[in-house]
Amino acid sequence: MKGLIAKKVGMTQVFDEDGNLTPVTVIHVEPNTVVALKDKKTFGYDAVVLGLGDKKKSQIKKPYAGQFPEGITPKQQLKEFRDFEGEVKVGDQVGVELFESVRYLDVTATSKGKGFQGVMKRWGFHGGRATHGSKFHREPGGTGQCTSPGRCFKNIKMPGRMGRERVTVQNLKIVKIDPEMKVMMVRGSVPGNKDCALIIKSAVKKS
Repeated sequence: MKGLIAKKVGMTQVFDEDGNLTPVTVIHVEPNTVVALKDKKTFGYDAVVLGLGDKKKSQIKKPYAGQFPEGITPKQQLKEFRDFEGEVKVGDQVGVELFESVRYLDVTATSKGKGFQGVMKRWGFHGGRATHGSKFHREPGGTGQCTSPGRCFKNIKMPGRMGRERVTVQNLKIVKIDPEMKVMMVRGSVPGNKDCALIIKSAVKKS
């Protein structure tokens, strides 16, 4: 598996050779630093720990800094990638060129938070009639029973907090890679706010 930590820039659109318009998400991929290597003998599995973004000295605590080898500045973001493809050593820089032979990506991020929402926005309920005299417009309706057990069952669709969840979008096609600008464009939308951290991996279901 190939994977990196990246940042979402925003959306734009590009035209192909036939003049077809494709909406794309621009992903900025700064070089990731190899912080640690894990092997089966010690940890029971093979993995590479990558870091991105230097932490300020005022924010570094000794226990956190202790996991970084000499010569590597403590990083803001760390991510472990199991069964990493490619030979790397501690201290190496891995950039967007890692995905030059990859066609599809899986992208993971924290989705936008929507706050507390009702059933119509959160679950797509149709609601009641909007006509004059109706007293049932945007309510969820009955949720329990008047007889035994006389309570709401678990997993009933009700109002509540919406969004701000870990989301993975699979099989996003790579439209363009620009190693000089350290930018990648993928077809379609990617979860999360602008400038949020992304975990990009080679697609599991497509090659």
